[in-house]
Amino acid sequence: MRTRFPDGVATAKQLVEAGIRERTVYRRCLDGGPWQNPLPGIVFLFSGRPTRRQLVVAALLLGGPKSLVTGAEACRRHGLRRGLVRRRDDRESIEEVDLLVPDRRQLRSVDYVHVVRTRTVPEPVVRSGIALAPLPRACMDAARRLRTDGEIAELLSDAVQQRLCTVADLSLELESGSRRHTALPRRVLRAVADGARSAAELAAKRMWPSTKLPAPMWNVEIYTGDGGFLGVADCWLDDVAMVWEIESTEWHLSPAQHDRTVERAARFTAAGAVYTASKPRKIRTDPAEVVRILRATYAQAAARPRPPLVAARSTAMSVKPLSRRETS
Repeated sequence: MRTRFPDGVATAKQLVEAGIRERTVYRRCLDGGPWQNPLPGIVFLFSGRPTRRQLVVAALLLGGPKSLVTGAEACRRHGLRRGLVRRRDDRESIEEVDLLVPDRRQLRSVDYVHVVRTRTVPEPVVRSGIALAPLPRACMDAARRLRTDGEIAELLSDAVQQRLCTVADLSLELESGSRRHTALPRRVLRAVADGARSAAELAAKRMWPSTKLPAPMWNVEIYTGDGGFLGVADCWLDDVAMVWEIESTEWHLSPAQHDRTVERAARFTAAGAVYTASKPRKIRTDPAEVVRILRATYAQAAARPRPPLVAARSTAMSVKPLSRRETS
């Protein structure tokens, strides 16, 4: 049986086709039996706790042909980690699996499976044998279910920063899909297109008008006059060559990454840029003090000759003109 069903998950129909009587299948799923019946018509061929993979495989079997995993589960399997708050079903303590199914399928959400209907099913992206929706679709399905703009900003900017998709890809998916629950993702995507890479930077952008300083450039590549790359500045005031960094510990996932952040700051200052940094917590809890420091730093930068540094927008954050296509 394990050879035929390596994940230990099967439909009742498959088991009957394998020669087991339907009555026997469901009798084995009774309390105390060797099998389990987690979803309608789906059988776990074991009695213990299922793995996350087994839960996902069961959801796909429930969905039938052409069904795809989408939303947060698909985003994680594509490699995203930020902004994906785990939400659990209160009854089973199992996080939901978002399942994309053809609109013609008469299937409703059940237990931990949340059904998302679509008129046009995209081509699957297969990861470790699991059929996933393409990342832009998965991101937008996940974003529609997230509750705060900070969570959505973390999710969408993670996809763009890892160069797994572009802002244009996300914009196309947003414009061509269902308009339900898109007001917040739409607003956040505009901020990501303008350069916001995280919830902390989104808060920084909202705070900026209170500084009364010139409009900055966000997340731009900085070069020396002869073309040497210095790094990407979170916030850049071009008229005085000033860098403002958001020091989020989320970026420092390892000592090596922390070292790179320190080295980048050293390159900026060595090239003549005036550099300052703020913690996300400080921006949230004491914005007046952050504003005071930014104004003082700007005055310091304006008091010296501007070094020959050049800013260029990162291509990963750019938006191409959108074309419309019909799907949902």
